[in-house]
Amino acid sequence: MVSKEDVKYIAELCKLKFSEEELEEFTAEFCRIIGFVELLKEVDTEGVEATYHVSPKIQPLREDKVEPSLSREKVLQNAPEEQYGYFKLPRIMD
Repeated sequence: MVSKEDVKYIAELCKLKFSEEELEEFTAEFCRIIGFVELLKEVDTEGVEATYHVSPKIQPLREDKVEPSLSREKVLQNAPEEQYGYFKLPRIMD
């Protein structure tokens, strides 16, 4: 189903590094998840109306209006690093 190499590849895409033990755990977990999905494929859904949301409750949206906010200076007080009036973040792409 899912190989250790698959998990390594996914981890690399996510910029994550796992120990050998963690790779074993995640590989087993992914295999279990795929197994559950395979079980769902076997469920007879003939005659069942397709749905995109199973709850009848509707989430009301708030009115889209401008409200007072924090100043840039106040927000940047919490920044570990800032440059030119913006948050400075570590590079994530090589």
